[in-house]
Amino acid sequence: MKTIIGIDPGVNGAVSVLDEAGSLLNLHDLPVTSDGFKGRSTINCPLLAALIRKTGADRAFCELIGPRPTDGVAGAFGFGRSRGAIEGVLAACGVSVVMIAPPVWKRHAGVPAGKEHKDVARARAIARWPAQAELFARKSDIDRAEACLIALAGMAKEVR
Repeated sequence: MKTIIGIDPGVNGAVSVLDEAGSLLNLHDLPVTSDGFKGRSTINCPLLAALIRKTGADRAFCELIGPRPTDGVAGAFGFGRSRGAIEGVLAACGVSVVMIAPPVWKRHAGVPAGKEHKDVARARAIARWPAQAELFARKSDIDRAEACLIALAGMAKEVR
């Protein structure tokens, strides 16, 4: 059975590994190091590449991110750098990637728009994978939940 990757990008992001039936096989926080501008955290590409290769996946679904009007210059650059690192690593590993806009995956997962509803994604992930609920136990596990839901939405989008 093939594996599919779901990615919630950013320095607090996560990588989910699902099979084609939607079973959660593995879940990782994005590997980061504090070697960016002024000690900011950045995605560590060699570590991400090793993680991606171990999954054996041939396709990935990643949240489409970009700068927001409220982002400062450093924040916008950081978002761009994260997206480029993820796309570059996936390409180098031979994994095709489909970018999914937040409204698309959130609609599929039943997660309302807005930061005040971010915890709903955790609740949806716990309901979908109750045997692995401990992976989403902390409030800080929101990015793990989102990575899983992004993968599910991508798979559903492919079927249509």
